[in-house]
Amino acid sequence: MPMATLAGVALAQALAAGVLVTAGFHVSGGHLNPAVTVALLARGHITAFRAVLYVAAQLLASSLACILLRYLSGGQATPVPVHTLGAGIGPMQGLVMEVILTFSLLFVVYATIIDPRTTVPGYGPMLTGLIVGANTIAGGNFSGASMNPARSFGPALATGVWTNHWVYWVGPLVGGPLAGFVYETVFMVTKTHEPLLGWDF
Repeated sequence: MPMATLAGVALAQALAAGVLVTAGFHVSGGHLNPAVTVALLARGHITAFRAVLYVAAQLLASSLACILLRYLSGGQATPVPVHTLGAGIGPMQGLVMEVILTFSLLFVVYATIIDPRTTVPGYGPMLTGLIVGANTIAGGNFSGASMNPARSFGPALATGVWTNHWVYWVGPLVGGPLAGFVYETVFMVTKTHEPLLGWDF
């Protein structure tokens, strides 16, 4: 994809992700992505029951949107782009790219939304949209920069094209929880005791 076209796609995805997460944040936490949901489930931030409901809703919404789009476009597959690997990119290379991109996405989610020490309260969803856009520019021509199994599932279902579809599940579902583990282990401070003596006399 030419860089100018890719930049346009990235801008659209950044705006859509940021606005939609912001709009749904007070209702469900803005869960649009199974990778985010599974990452938060893995670290105990949501229950398994809630996670199953979220993922089911994400897949259903993506599928219905893509089927509707294909219907409105007269059955053309072009308006429903399926994530595919770039020229010369093998499945394992695409998998690694998706792990890296989703890792960075979840790292931003943790740093700007999950961590109570965040310095940008309220701006996390929009910043999440920005990293989606940046990752789209960085990885779009390599793996398609999905970072979201639901985003890949809907177009595949609507068009019947499942080539290397597993990459867009395994990559995000590895990268997301890995980012959560790293952030909570290395960067998130957990208060385990009260100081015996303060400096306020």
